[in-house]
Amino acid sequence: MASALGLPENVRETASVIYRRALDEDLLPGRSIEGVATASLYAAARQAGVPRSLDEFTRVSRVKRMELTRTYRYIVRELSLEIKPADPASYVPRFASDLDLPEEVTNRARELLSKARDAGVLSGKSPVGLAAAAIYAAALLCNERVTQSDISEVANISEVTIRNRYKELLETDTDEIR
Repeated sequence: MASALGLPENVRETASVIYRRALDEDLLPGRSIEGVATASLYAAARQAGVPRSLDEFTRVSRVKRMELTRTYRYIVRELSLEIKPADPASYVPRFASDLDLPEEVTNRARELLSKARDAGVLSGKSPVGLAAAAIYAAALLCNERVTQSDISEVANISEVTIRNRYKELLETDTDEIR
């Protein structure tokens, strides 16, 4: 799974440590081995700051999204893992690269996300959706041609999510200009 998701070696090692701790703490009964392994890898990726979306994990494992989220929350709670919410900016370079967008777009997207964070707009919203919307907004501001459909496909989220988050991001950007 780690190879399919392009995760570095340190994430694999952290995932195996988390899995072994779950095994030692007797957290596996009633849960599938693959579910715990997938949840451990997801937690390790989040800890290392190289997050992948839940959908990306469900695509490379045989674990359904609901099982993954339940098992992940259970492991984090029972092992007292400290995991910060995923930063939308951490998704930006990967999405921009997949779309062959220039560095200027990446930088502008990060800037938009930073302004939105300062304005308190990011709270409670999907980091993947925010990153996708930031790329879309930044591409438009930098006169790069990219469609919501293209971004939607790369980020694996709906175009409606991009539109909604895009409007919020641009509002915080223009508020600061005024």
